[in-house]
Amino acid sequence: MADTVLYEVHDGLATITLNRPEAMNALNIATKVALREAVEAAAGDDAVRAVLLTAAGERAFCVGQDLKEHIGLLAEGSGQVMSTVKEHYNPVVKALTGMAKPVVAGVNGVAAGAGLGFALAADFRVVADTASFNTSFAGVALTADSGISWTLPRVVGPGRAADLLLFPRSISAQDAYELGIANRIVPAAALASEAAKVARALAEGPTVAYAAIKEAVAYGFSHTLAETLEKEDELQTRAGASEDHGIAVRAFVNKETPKYLGR
Repeated sequence: MADTVLYEVHDGLATITLNRPEAMNALNIATKVALREAVEAAAGDDAVRAVLLTAAGERAFCVGQDLKEHIGLLAEGSGQVMSTVKEHYNPVVKALTGMAKPVVAGVNGVAAGAGLGFALAADFRVVADTASFNTSFAGVALTADSGISWTLPRVVGPGRAADLLLFPRSISAQDAYELGIANRIVPAAALASEAAKVARALAEGPTVAYAAIKEAVAYGFSHTLAETLEKEDELQTRAGASEDHGIAVRAFVNKETPKYLGR
């Protein structure tokens, strides 16, 4: 993995850190490859029970595509110019949304373009009060990628999503909270510790139940009520058979704090 993305696992929590603060964590090819590898590693590791996706520096979470590299590839006529959506962005978003464990985004600064897409692909967003969000795509004559055409309308509604995509602009942390993009706003100096606290709590929770919740919510958006009720039955049967469910019930009856195993 390139040093533009840091990856570490401690006590069930995988922390993935975009590490190009000097470039506002812009996504050049090396960074995109490393990010894809890190996210897929976390998704496939049974020892990982939650993921924290964050970034180094104070200015930016991720400003999306590295346009300095991009303009060079355009000038060369490189076939890599637009293949990055299929090769990099799509696998990252699929892994974030599809992994059977919760993902927290710790948004420390600007999240634009694919940076916004990756934040929206997380299940929970802890946001610094100095952070901002921007779709950016139309500003460089491009359409949405990194899953934004799927995630953004589900978070803010189709009308507001169209507005934000057609008229890209900087959205403050407070406005993002009111739109539902930010789940929690914290002082910038506390972002790292607060995001880690949220992610750590999830890493210590009932992982099977969390996975079922993610699957149920995603399923319900594109299926009928009758189909969703059947899915809920299937997922509840799975969660009810987990060791953690038994632990939780016994702890409740005994008025104790449950200590989950993640299975």
